[in-house]
Amino acid sequence: MNTPASKRLLALDILRGITIAGMIMVNNPGSWEYVYTPLLHESWNGLSPTDLIFPFFMFMMGISTYISLRKYNFSPSADAFRKIVKRTIVIFAIGLAINWFSLACYTWNSLAADNLDFGSRLCHSVFAFEHLRILGVMQRLGICYGATAIIALTMKHKHIPYLIATLLIGYFIVLMYGHGFAYNDTNILSVVDRAILGTNHMYNDHGIDPEGILSTIPAIAHVLLGFCIGKMMMEATTVDGKIEQLFIVGTILTFAGFLLSYGCPINKKIWSPTFVLVTCGMGATLLALLIWIIDVKGYKKWCNFFEAFGVNPLFIYVFAAFLSILIGNIKVVYNEGLVSVHSFVYQALLQSWLGNYLGSLIFAILFITICWAVGYLLYKKKIYIKI
Repeated sequence: MNTPASKRLLALDILRGITIAGMIMVNNPGSWEYVYTPLLHESWNGLSPTDLIFPFFMFMMGISTYISLRKYNFSPSADAFRKIVKRTIVIFAIGLAINWFSLACYTWNSLAADNLDFGSRLCHSVFAFEHLRILGVMQRLGICYGATAIIALTMKHKHIPYLIATLLIGYFIVLMYGHGFAYNDTNILSVVDRAILGTNHMYNDHGIDPEGILSTIPAIAHVLLGFCIGKMMMEATTVDGKIEQLFIVGTILTFAGFLLSYGCPINKKIWSPTFVLVTCGMGATLLALLIWIIDVKGYKKWCNFFEAFGVNPLFIYVFAAFLSILIGNIKVVYNEGLVSVHSFVYQALLQSWLGNYLGSLIFAILFITICWAVGYLLYKKKIYIKI
């Protein structure tokens, strides 16, 4: 079969939608004490289904960056750089705003017993910058997008694979000689983050910030790899050609990553080079499978749910983040005490009826449904919010 390639593949939006829905689900269980194992990140080395979600989105961001920069013919210009810098700053700022809002709400509730007047309590909450986390998921997305887009406009594309290899090999050397596989604060990643950011401005997981400074290096290589795969895919003249190339490169990357993991463990928290290879390989393979299902076999009826997420991915992710913070901090009366709306829904309505684990999962599904309803409304009205 030699199907003509369409200008826009629905499979791209569907994979984005699956990824965003997955992000929202694993971030919002009813209780963190009761989560089914596949919905948890690996504690250190290894790879769980949940560990695939964030890297899949970054892989897709690389493909999307290639598609979006084609209108500039990949030639540097003031307009292109202005838009790249603006988008990078906006994405980073939104991530910082999410962290600030979470901290402000937490501070507000923690001051409840201090008998402060409303103004003082509000002031302490709003200006609690001394413990503001600087980095995070959105911040990493912004930095990696900006770096990838600028490299794509200023470097010959045939040289980008060499840059990817240099970044990954160089990072591996840093890990090898800097205790980079140690799950404690002797890890070079922790040392650098504490020296530059300070402990109060980090996410502290045994001294390690999973979106820290040094681990952004392989994350940039990750998005660049997605860019190169996007270039290869979009240059294919048929849908069959896209599928074939994605399957080939996906198999090679996945096999290489698992093979090299004997010397370089697969680890999301440090974004190890093998983690880059395996997750990009799996992302390419899954995209090929979706293209085959949707564009070749024509099975599209199931796509609407994920397409609503996929056409406004960053907006829905940000909406979910703010909604999660709100329901986790707004208090209601329950059992003669105050609990968050989150806890009330889980404990009073789900846990007592469905049990610990199933109730926690259903809470996450309900949360996804609310976010989907917002996304579907925008989708039906053809409103696409771009950051």
